[in-house]
Amino acid sequence: MVEDWLANAYGGLSRREFLARMGAAGIGLAGFAVAATPVAGKLVRTSEEGLVVAEGSAFSGDFTIPVYNARPAAPGTYPVVIVVPEIFGMHEHIRDVTRRLGRKGFLAVTFEPYAREGGVLNLPDIAAVRKVVDPIPDDRVMDDMEAVAALAMKHPAARPGGIGVTGFCRGGMYALLFAIRCPAVKAVVSWYGQIRPALTPGVRTFGPLDEAVKINAPVLGLYGGEDLGIPVADVRAMEAALKRAGNKAEFVVYPGAPHAFFADYRPSYRPEAAADAWERCVAWFNRYLPGA
Repeated sequence: MVEDWLANAYGGLSRREFLARMGAAGIGLAGFAVAATPVAGKLVRTSEEGLVVAEGSAFSGDFTIPVYNARPAAPGTYPVVIVVPEIFGMHEHIRDVTRRLGRKGFLAVTFEPYAREGGVLNLPDIAAVRKVVDPIPDDRVMDDMEAVAALAMKHPAARPGGIGVTGFCRGGMYALLFAIRCPAVKAVVSWYGQIRPALTPGVRTFGPLDEAVKINAPVLGLYGGEDLGIPVADVRAMEAALKRAGNKAEFVVYPGAPHAFFADYRPSYRPEAAADAWERCVAWFNRYLPGA
């Protein structure tokens, strides 16, 4: 476990100096997004022991999307859960979350939404990341998610009957949007996904709240009460809209928690909220996915 002094260790240091100190301490940051540093109080690394993990690819139109999956090593079939990355793409934290779901008895699959742009792993700051990511149309991401879901459902270890989808930050918004588009989605867990995102012609024509009535899968929302980008009023409006439409919905707001409270590699991490939310996430999929 990494000590709390790491939370601010990056301040005042160049990245090279910071990584040199981490290497001397035996702490590897390879695979984590550069723009997401400084790291939080600890870096979680879920072992692959007892799992089958694999790299792969899914074909979306004329492009090959990198994917990563994890499932229990024991023979059998497992409910499928698609893990949608945050704005930093399929970096090590997202892979670790995929392994965590594998350990909970799911065939978890994640992917790199920004592979066409060369990824954003090595970009120096959030401004550079957003310059790449913000112009990408939601429809393209939805097409890619359909390709990933189709690949996952054909996996020999996939349990038939539908899939779950979960995502973080921008990925949480994409999880909600995918539930609007894809009838195969049977359960959704959105971690601090935007509800009323800015609309831009050619990029985004509606947000989750605008089309909430079209979501037919049960939705669990996990949000921070101190999230500066997602007002609690929007969270409650989304929950109410889903319930008015006759859908199962539960939106949990954690007092004092900021945006990205589950991101254990960042200073925004809040252990108690993260642990409670994780248990709720797993329980939601166990409750609503076919055969779980």
